[in-house]
Amino acid sequence: MNALGRHILVEFYNCSPELMNDVVHIENSMVAAAETAGATVINSTFHHFSPYGVSGVVVIQESHLAIHTWPEFGYAAVDLFTCGDSVDPWVSYNYLKDAFEASHGSAMECRRGQLDLLKRNDFNLESLRDVSPQPQEKLGTITRDVWFTERDENIALSLKHTGNQLYKKDSPYQRVEVYETLAYGNLLTLDGMVMCTQKDEYVYHEMITHVPMFSNPKAKRALVIGGGDGGTVRELLRYEQLEEVTLVEIDELVIEACKLHLPETAVAFDNPRLNLLVEDGIKYIKECADERYDLIIVDSADPVGPGEGLFTAEFYQEVYRCLTKDGIMITQSESPRFNSAVFVEIYDTYKQIFGAEKVHCYLAAIPTYPTGTWSFSYSSKGEAHPLTFDVNGAAAFSKAQGLKYYNEDIHMAAFALPNFVKELLNAKPGQVTNEYSAEPTA
Repeated sequence: MNALGRHILVEFYNCSPELMNDVVHIENSMVAAAETAGATVINSTFHHFSPYGVSGVVVIQESHLAIHTWPEFGYAAVDLFTCGDSVDPWVSYNYLKDAFEASHGSAMECRRGQLDLLKRNDFNLESLRDVSPQPQEKLGTITRDVWFTERDENIALSLKHTGNQLYKKDSPYQRVEVYETLAYGNLLTLDGMVMCTQKDEYVYHEMITHVPMFSNPKAKRALVIGGGDGGTVRELLRYEQLEEVTLVEIDELVIEACKLHLPETAVAFDNPRLNLLVEDGIKYIKECADERYDLIIVDSADPVGPGEGLFTAEFYQEVYRCLTKDGIMITQSESPRFNSAVFVEIYDTYKQIFGAEKVHCYLAAIPTYPTGTWSFSYSSKGEAHPLTFDVNGAAAFSKAQGLKYYNEDIHMAAFALPNFVKELLNAKPGQVTNEYSAEPTA
């Protein structure tokens, strides 16, 4: 070959949109394409972008393979660059065309570094070293750098994972996936949005349960709508006083995925005190008897997909009806920093139903949720107040149960709100500006 390298610029058309958005499949295919052509793989780095698109590169001893995908067009742009003549990049081309289920592709080959235009320089390599030479990597060792990214208009969260997807199934409602991340353990996502991880789920689940339980010590019957990961009922079932705990989850695949891959969260599904129902929580609450529950926890995902109906005034009015006269409703109420408009709207709705003086906001730090600051709502039908609770009992309970986040001090401190949150809670829908929100409010 009369050149230093071969560079093929590739375009694949009418690829499977599903595969073009699957970072695990693309990374595996790119590595396999390199190895099939006889290349020595050194490193792979891949990112998935939410809601769609994948970028990545496989570094080989002979140069690299790079890609960017547009799933919405079924299109992939690929670079195949190999040095020397020991690796044939066209082998990689054919492999990827099949792997991406492309109807056709186009390619242009360039010879890089034409030898007749180059002059070889003689030099002493040792004289160029300013640091000690690094030990040669173990033959056959591949460094994988594969990333899951949840991205919104202005912010993103990226978590590096092993490249091995533990679970991926589509239900009638959503896509359920589990990734093995390096920093936070196994990660559950629904339609590409982070739900919980092994290493920080306890914050959410302890705060959504223990705050209402210690301010409503006479509670006997509790209902959880959503919460198919099992963490909320795990915490509720620590209380012997609860005679009945009912969990209504619409998607059985969420339960299945968490039983398999987040077993610490899903540990309570076999508890005999748990009444587990796989059905629509909105339908269940409509058919529920008046004043049936002392505590109702709405453990919902974001207000999209199957969770959208859990963010309406009609739904919260039904919840109010189903609470006993001293009952409490707890919801996850989004991040005041992430989407201020939604935050203001839902609190305005709670106040209209329960009364402004009966609705309280409290905060917790959850690193894998947008902005890291997350809120919960506490709405009482009767006279229960979140800061009227058994302080000594909460301290003893936290210690005895080995809780990781909740204690008596956190209970009180969670209701100490920053000024900007207080301003949002006093605002009306439509009055919110972009001053505090990470997402556009209009």
